[in-house]
Amino acid sequence: MSIYRWALSGFLRRGSCLLQSNVTAASRHTTNLYTRRRCFSSSPSRSLMDTSNFTSTQLEVREAVSKLCSQFPDEYWMERDRKEQYPHELHAAMVRDGWIGIALPEELGGGGLGISEATMLLNTISQSGAGMAGAQSIHANVYATQPLAKFGTDQQNRDWIPDIIQGRSRTCFGVTEPNSGLNTLALTTTATRSGDNYLISGQKIWISSAQVATHMILLARTTPVSESPKPTHGLSLFYIPFKPDNTTLTLTRIPKLGARAIDANQVFFDSYIVPADSLIGTLDAGFSYVLHGMNAERCLLAGEALGLGYAALKKATKYARERSVFGAPIGSRQGIQHPLAKAWMGLEAAKLATYHAAKLYDEGVDAKVVGTAANTAKYLAAEAAFEACERAVLTLGGMGYSEEFHVERYLRECFIPRIAPVSREMIMNYVGERVLGLPRSY
Repeated sequence: MSIYRWALSGFLRRGSCLLQSNVTAASRHTTNLYTRRRCFSSSPSRSLMDTSNFTSTQLEVREAVSKLCSQFPDEYWMERDRKEQYPHELHAAMVRDGWIGIALPEELGGGGLGISEATMLLNTISQSGAGMAGAQSIHANVYATQPLAKFGTDQQNRDWIPDIIQGRSRTCFGVTEPNSGLNTLALTTTATRSGDNYLISGQKIWISSAQVATHMILLARTTPVSESPKPTHGLSLFYIPFKPDNTTLTLTRIPKLGARAIDANQVFFDSYIVPADSLIGTLDAGFSYVLHGMNAERCLLAGEALGLGYAALKKATKYARERSVFGAPIGSRQGIQHPLAKAWMGLEAAKLATYHAAKLYDEGVDAKVVGTAANTAKYLAAEAAFEACERAVLTLGGMGYSEEFHVERYLRECFIPRIAPVSREMIMNYVGERVLGLPRSY
């Protein structure tokens, strides 16, 4: 089944009479998608991203999602950013067309595709001008559900995953803590067994979309460090109901630089009660489960960064062609043209690394190999996006500093993939130690 037909089938399952009458037209359109392989062209009307290395399924994802995102122009995202309003309309459209479940099992209502296609999904959302804010409105529901689908019981998956796919449930991801940061093994939030429940106590920080979430995938300590046989033991993963009550579960929104449409939060637990069957997989084995999701997240975030970079570069090249100073377009000057060309090459190199990492993930290659590829992709894509976004602002000059041309918003957002979910410096530490065999440097 083509991804376009799969996305459209979401309407049919919900009994949409309007779509039923348009199935023939949709089928004709799907046939066209198979025959159109849109590769790189110097034509300004085409995407700057070379698509010659993608599969037909990835291209179908890109085509269908591009059409959906065209309903949400730059002005929509500028307003959401300015007012710090969540993009509920985009999320609803993604649910309606079935995209939330792109990488979840078909038997549970998902698309049954891989992280390669999910990366293309988020890449395309970001590149449409939605940027990191648009991508992050569905980000956690794509990657954080991977450990659930892989390590949850059949009953848990039947109970939980269809609701996520259909938008009845929305999840956030609770790992980071203020006092442990990137040292995940040092987190102190606890889950203590009490009869048929667990009592959650502790604090999480930088939890995106918690204001709109109904559930959280939570990593918490279930066995004290002193009683654990090894450092990676003693952490467990849960899928918990998320119902702030200002007593046992409290949220505090964090004001921030970019992607302001998406809330980021501190979360405080004080003996918050969750059912014992919220536990995913085996007790005390949660750290390895989280790593499975984190490799997927790095691929997805790299795709989002790429989309942002290409969006910025498109704005910059258009301006450089049209803006004329001293009798010629500014893009005819090497001082403008060469940095833009360099930014494009950086994005293209990072793109190859990103989709290579996603392919390894989907093929089930050894986790250490995938980890190296995913970290490398995330690093390269974040750096390439930053270069493209910075260069876009500088190309537009004073107009790049105004909201009107949107590149200032892209620049503010491009710091996200440089910082999260792991810093550039920690990735270089990882490569230095794990790949080059150098002594630990931190």
